[in-house]
Amino acid sequence: VQLQTSGGGLAQAGDSLRLSCAASAVGFEISSRGWYRQAPGKQRESVASITTTGGVTSYADSVKGRFTISRDNAKNTVYLQMDSLKPEDTAFYYCNAVALPTGWPISTRGDYWGQGTLVTVSS
Repeated sequence: VQLQTSGGGLAQAGDSLRLSCAASAVGFEISSRGWYRQAPGKQRESVASITTTGGVTSYADSVKGRFTISRDNAKNTVYLQMDSLKPEDTAFYYCNAVALPTGWPISTRGDYWGQGTLVTVSS
């Protein structure tokens, strides 16, 4: 599974940014997609996730009401729309996919990661 991340960059507080993550997953079944972030000196944390089937979403409390995760299954792409950005949103953002090889047991399911993209929000 290969994940290609785009978007991010520099923003001011209150601005919006959108991240995209395109997946190449031939021979794999992806059960969920998500976004994580890691600020300097902090642990990586989950920001938002969405299931492939049903599109069930979940968000970290810190981004609820400001960030929206969405997917385009035809393009194998997941988006993270980030509105009302705050300086504390500054971090490297990583795209994630939970997937397993088609036809293999669920025990082979694993996490796959895209390259991080830096989001910097100034006050």
